[in-house]
Amino acid sequence: MARQERAEVTRSAILEGAARAFEKAGFAGTSLSDIVGEAGVTKGALYFHFASKEELAQAVIEEQFSVWDDVPALDLPGVQTVIDLLHGMAEQLQASIRVRAAIRLVVDQSSSTGANADPYVKWIDLIRNCFAQAQGRGDIRADVDVESAANLIVGCWTGLQLSSQVLTGRKDLNERTTQMWQVMLPGLVPVRRLGRFLPEGTGRSALVAGAAGQ
Repeated sequence: MARQERAEVTRSAILEGAARAFEKAGFAGTSLSDIVGEAGVTKGALYFHFASKEELAQAVIEEQFSVWDDVPALDLPGVQTVIDLLHGMAEQLQASIRVRAAIRLVVDQSSSTGANADPYVKWIDLIRNCFAQAQGRGDIRADVDVESAANLIVGCWTGLQLSSQVLTGRKDLNERTTQMWQVMLPGLVPVRRLGRFLPEGTGRSALVAGAAGQ
C-alpha cells in the first residue's frame, strides 16, 4: 500500500474511532487514550494527523457537514431543498455514527475555548439563503423575515432531534421532521403554493444522494 494511501486509511480509522468515543461520552468525557483504543492506532499515529483533541473534534464536525457547502451551487435552491436537507440529516443520524458524533459535539458546544457556533451559523446562513431565493420566486410569503425563519427552523429541529433521541433513539426522527414541516409550512408559504412542497421530503436529499431538488 502506498504511503499516502496508508495515511488516508489511518486518518479514516482515527476519525471513526473518535466518532465512536465522542458519540458515547461527548467531548469532555473522552480522552485521547479512549480514541486510540477505539481506532486501534498508536498515539504517535494520532498526533501525526491531529495535534489535539480539539482539532480532532473539529475534523469530525467539518467532515460531516462539508456537503452543505455544495447547496448554494444547486439550481434554484429553495423551500424543498431545506425540507430535504433536514430529512437527509435525520436519516444520517440514524445510520452514521460519525454524523451522530458530530451532532453531539455541536450540541454539547464541545470546545475547551467555548461554544462552537460555526455549524449553527452555517446552517442558519444556508437556510436563509435558500429562503431568500424562494421568496424572490414567490414561494415564501413576502411578510416573512427569512433570517428569523432560518433561526427558528434550526432551533426547532435541534430540539426535535434531541427529544427524538431521548424518547425513541431517533427512530421516529423523520416522522417528527415531517410533522414540524406540516406545522411550519403554512406560516412560510403562500396558500396557493403549499401544494408544491412535500413535508415528508422528496427522497432527493443532498445529504443522502449528493444533490437536492428545488
